[in-house]
Amino acid sequence: MTARRSDATRAAILTAARQRFAADGYERATIRAIAADARIDPSMVMRYYGSKEGLFAAAAEFDLRLPDLTDQPTDQLGEVLVRHFLDRWEGDGTLIALLRTAATNQGAADRMRAVFTDQLGAAVAAVVPDPAQAPRRAGLVASQMLGLALTRYVLRLPPVVDTPPADLVTWLAPTVHRYLRAPT
Repeated sequence: MTARRSDATRAAILTAARQRFAADGYERATIRAIAADARIDPSMVMRYYGSKEGLFAAAAEFDLRLPDLTDQPTDQLGEVLVRHFLDRWEGDGTLIALLRTAATNQGAADRMRAVFTDQLGAAVAAVVPDPAQAPRRAGLVASQMLGLALTRYVLRLPPVVDTPPADLVTWLAPTVHRYLRAPT
């Protein structure tokens, strides 16, 4: 019975955390508010998740909502992916919060790796010339997309922040396309 109660408590915490992080964002969400929403003592949140960062990592469910790359013209794959990632980041701060947290929290880093390995890896495997190379190619695409997110949305590097999204697509699409389609 204790295991079931423990599972129910964890589930209540995660539900409350997802709602609170979505409503308030990572920075403004507090352990106390999340605990109040879950109707438990804040010490229980800390017991199960260790820290706000650990809780965020556990609660972060992120769907990259990648387009079906097999439906895209092969010569436009880089452009499609770069535009897609920019649209996702411009419209949803969850991935940015996860990236920011992943820099200092192992649980968030694990979650970020899983999101990109599973989702981007599968999308890339469908369009690369040799599926055995898909993990490496997906990793290279991720390096560009995460590097862009870090410099534009986290570090807010002025030249990158000041560049219109369409120009970023123009600059980055050929590199991403090469990662996807170029012979090795």
